[in-house]
Amino acid sequence: MAGENISFVVEFILLGFYDLPNLQGVLFGVFLVIFMYILIGNGLIVVIIRVDPALQTPMYFFLGNFSFLEICYTSAILPRMLSDLWTQKRQISLLACAVQLCFFYIMGATECLLLGIMAYDRYVAICKPLYYPVIMNNRVCNILILGSLMFVTPVMIGETYQIFTLPFCGPNELNHLFCDVTSLLKLACADTSVNEFSFFVNSVLFGILPFFLILVSYIRIINTILKLPSVGRQKAFSTCSSHLIVVGLFYGSVIITYLQPKSSHSAEKDKMLSLLYTIVTPTFNPMIYTLRNKDVITSLKKIKTKGLFSIKK
Repeated sequence: MAGENISFVVEFILLGFYDLPNLQGVLFGVFLVIFMYILIGNGLIVVIIRVDPALQTPMYFFLGNFSFLEICYTSAILPRMLSDLWTQKRQISLLACAVQLCFFYIMGATECLLLGIMAYDRYVAICKPLYYPVIMNNRVCNILILGSLMFVTPVMIGETYQIFTLPFCGPNELNHLFCDVTSLLKLACADTSVNEFSFFVNSVLFGILPFFLILVSYIRIINTILKLPSVGRQKAFSTCSSHLIVVGLFYGSVIITYLQPKSSHSAEKDKMLSLLYTIVTPTFNPMIYTLRNKDVITSLKKIKTKGLFSIKK
C-alpha cells in the first residue's frame, strides 16, 4: 500500500436502531424503564443481603455480588444506547469505544466465572454439607470474588489493546448496539486472525470452562438429590432452581450469539440476540431471585414492616 493516501478512522458510528426512525422515542422510553428497573431491582437485592443478618451466608454473598455485576454490566451498554436514541448522535470515539468494550467484557467474563463459583457453592452445600462451613468460609468467598476480577481484568485490558492497535481505514459504521468485538474486527483493514484466535481462547477460558464446571457440579448435585428423602429433595431443588434459570438465560443467549457458524451471522440477528444477555437476563434476575426465594421474600417483608413501623412512630 506504499504511496497511497490512507485515512484512519478516528470515530465510529453506532447504527443501533437506525432502521426504526419512527420508534426512537418509544424505544428510548422502553429502555429507560428497563434500565431503571435493573438498577432498582438488583440494587435492592444487594441492599437486602447487606443489611439482613439472616442472609449473611456464602450463597447470598455470591448472589449480592452477581446482582452488583449485573448493574455494572448493563451500565456499560444502556446509558450510551439511551443517549444515542435521545440525541440521534451516534458517533463514538475510539477511546470511548475501547473503554466500553473493555468494561463490558470485564464484567461479562467475571459474571461467567461467578456463575461457575455459585454452582460450586451449591455443590459443596448439597454434596458435602458437613464440610461446607470449612470450605466456603468468608476468606475463601472473598478470595474467589476478588481473584476472579483480578484474573479477568488484565486479560481483557490486553485483549482490548490488541483490538484497538489494529488499523481502521473505513468504513466506520458499526452495525450494532454497542462496541462489540466481532463488529469491530469486521472493520479492521489488517489481518485479524491473531485477534480472532485470542478471542476464541478467552471465550473458552472465561465462558466454556465455567459452563463445564456448572454442568459437572449439577450432575453431581442431581445424583446426590435423588438419594435424599422427598422433603429434603424438594428443598435442595428449590435452592438450585433460581441459579439454573439464570445460567440458562445467560449462557443460552451468549452461546447462540458467539458460537453460531459465521455463515448464519447477520447484523440484525446479532443485535436482537445481544439484547438477551445485556438486558433480558439482568431484568429477570431480581424476579427470579425474589419470587422463587423464601428467604429474600421474608427479608423484604421484614424491611417493609420496619419501614411502616418507623413511619407510624
